[in-house]
Amino acid sequence: MKRRPLPPQGHAEERRLVQSWANADHAETDSLFLRLLRELQRGDLEDKHALALGGWPGPTPIGFLKAWPRASCDLVDPSPARLETLQGALEALPGIARRCRVLPFGLASASLPQGAYDLALSSDLLHRLDDPQQLWRAIRMTLKPGAPILVMDLMRPPSPGWLESLVATYAPELPASLQEDFRAALFAAYEPAEIQAQLDAAGLPDLEAVVVSDRHLAVRRISA
Repeated sequence: MKRRPLPPQGHAEERRLVQSWANADHAETDSLFLRLLRELQRGDLEDKHALALGGWPGPTPIGFLKAWPRASCDLVDPSPARLETLQGALEALPGIARRCRVLPFGLASASLPQGAYDLALSSDLLHRLDDPQQLWRAIRMTLKPGAPILVMDLMRPPSPGWLESLVATYAPELPASLQEDFRAALFAAYEPAEIQAQLDAAGLPDLEAVVVSDRHLAVRRISA
């Protein structure tokens, strides 16, 4: 099935969708991400300084910082609407907010600290990018050598019928606007082979895209 990029959204529309997703139940997906994250370094991510690429709603950065109370992170996201909603969530969690710095520039910025981070984590961002290489270049340039990586995203199903079955299975109780957004996200997601080609082009041949659920894939580097 051919990929369809996400349709353009105005700021107000995107902000409304982000807030609606923040109120939805995505505990299963968050739990999967955190389980994969714990496997990166035998669960020992305390005292790590992470770069979170994309955030809220979802397990980055708040779920990560809750799970590892001595960890810290910097966060970048190309969506002002998501950043606004995240800032509101952080205001209610001062203990978390003290360990999360939202950087005021995008993935492609030369201002991103080079070789500074112990860990890169990203959830539900890749399919939203017009240029997926922005994500992989940011990871390659900002991590310390050999640092663990976890990028999890939706996986495009092989047919429209399969896609509709996923919407019917995982979004039957959601409002129509979120069902449509989930449908659009599945159409915009990448297949494992497409992501592998992205990794090769980015100079990250040691990484591999693997299927981790019926609708998710992940790219990981596990620390020695």
